[in-house]
Amino acid sequence: MSRLILNRRKFLIGSAALTSSAALSGCSQFDFLGQRDNPIRNAMERANVLTYSAQRALIGEQTLAREFAESEIRQGMKPNGSTEPTTPEYMFLRQANFEPYRLTIKGMVDRELSFSLAELRNMPARTQITRHDCVEGWSCIAKWTGTPLGPILDQAGVKPGARYCVYHCFDNIQRTISGDILYYTSSDLIDAYHPQTILSYGLNDQVLPVSNGAPVRLRIERALGYKQPKYLHTIELVDDLSPFGRGQGGYWEDNGYDWYGGI
Repeated sequence: MSRLILNRRKFLIGSAALTSSAALSGCSQFDFLGQRDNPIRNAMERANVLTYSAQRALIGEQTLAREFAESEIRQGMKPNGSTEPTTPEYMFLRQANFEPYRLTIKGMVDRELSFSLAELRNMPARTQITRHDCVEGWSCIAKWTGTPLGPILDQAGVKPGARYCVYHCFDNIQRTISGDILYYTSSDLIDAYHPQTILSYGLNDQVLPVSNGAPVRLRIERALGYKQPKYLHTIELVDDLSPFGRGQGGYWEDNGYDWYGGI
């Protein structure tokens, strides 16, 4: 299994490098990820599907990620990516100590719901000490506390046709002349309902810091770090990922990363 993880990391990092090389080679290559018939993109998509199918078959849907002892927490959780969103909505919430914050569940559900941070903290909680694995190659063991996502989805009543959860964030990951591009990613319902998938509001027995995703960060513990969205505000149940971004299921996925991101 360790060889599978290592080979997967090499593939992802190699894919990102390949994307960068293609972008530098000329304008005609810059948008290859948006070209359905591009051979580079097609090869990457075939590898993604194979990895997804193989890991589901080998690992099983409900197998837990490894959990660690508190003595194995050797450092604070490394902040990565965006660490301080500057969207007006987020800045307002931060100045108000996140008291007006609401997490919304919408889309293909029987009833749209929203929860304050206080309501999430008053729900049954799960604490887990797990290892965060970044596609860049570093790892960090940390203690996360939060509300399991599955029971919240059950409250909303997921409709039979729903296949994915799309996770929308306050994180303005990229700024362009056309405006901010906000971070998003997605998962299938198997990962959404996994017992270790939590809406985390606590880190190492402290309130989740802004640099690590406050007020709420999703933890999908059997996935790489870019599948752990920070600054989460909406979970949308859908049957198709194509209407979002470039249609690949997430910000980094739109830029060439594997959609599944499993480890």
